[in-house]
Amino acid sequence: MKRFIILLSFVFTGNVYAQMPKVSSGTIKRIENFTSKFVDARNIDVWLPDGYNTSKKYNVVYMHDGQMLFDSTITWNKKEWQADEIFSTLIKENKIESCIIVGIWNNGKYRFSEYFPQKYLSTVSEDFKKDYVANYLENKPQSDNYLKFIVEELKPYIDKNFSTYPDKDNTFIMGSSMGGMISMYALAEYPTIFGGAGCLSIAWVSEFKKNFELPLAAFNYLQKNMPSPVGHKIYMDHGTTEMDSMYADYQNFINYIFKEKGFNENNFRSLVFNNTGHNENDWAKRLHIPLEFLMPKLH
Repeated sequence: MKRFIILLSFVFTGNVYAQMPKVSSGTIKRIENFTSKFVDARNIDVWLPDGYNTSKKYNVVYMHDGQMLFDSTITWNKKEWQADEIFSTLIKENKIESCIIVGIWNNGKYRFSEYFPQKYLSTVSEDFKKDYVANYLENKPQSDNYLKFIVEELKPYIDKNFSTYPDKDNTFIMGSSMGGMISMYALAEYPTIFGGAGCLSIAWVSEFKKNFELPLAAFNYLQKNMPSPVGHKIYMDHGTTEMDSMYADYQNFINYIFKEKGFNENNFRSLVFNNTGHNENDWAKRLHIPLEFLMPKLH
């Protein structure tokens, strides 16, 4: 029952989430039911900063769980990332490069199946794999297709229809929990597309209780497929309460792997926020930190 309730929390319904989010700064351009040959159609909410114009180019931040970013009055838990306020303030204060946000809606009950890195499954035991795929991935692992949707369909559309810098050094991907997991996977799978990943409260356990199989699978994958420390930045963090209380041991080992691969304080950050949990309000309070790390204002 616990798993059902938590998964239900991420399912969006048309009547609620079809509403346009209200923002205090910038504007939202919605692409309704963006179709894909790889995954189910979904809405895309593109946030443009105040003063957006086509005479200049903008960085792009692709963010998962797009319906949770801007307006708490229309989210399932009445919480939000406050992305419009935070991005706008940092841009106006010249702390980050001018950018747009591409808010990619999650796909309800298929959220886990799109966000869990399916190549991790190659190193888990068959019994564990069978159970996890059935109970969490709806018998449909599809994160590789989800990334193909972003890289081969969504990004070309964004670069064609908005004034962007299309190169990897100005393209970032970010999410929390399983959204953090898929962001790290995206950087590893497409290091020539994304220059940085922001992974808040990254869910190494990938389910709602501690286990060793999935973190170990992540470790094995990253040891072989970690992006180069040259030209890439990675931000990770976690709190100490709610689901985040399970993550410290795994994150410490991940930190070791990154250092062994040549990452340092200039391109890798792993932070702990005491007395914070696994929710949008806490992520909003520290969102400025990964943004200023990943794309600081340089000129």
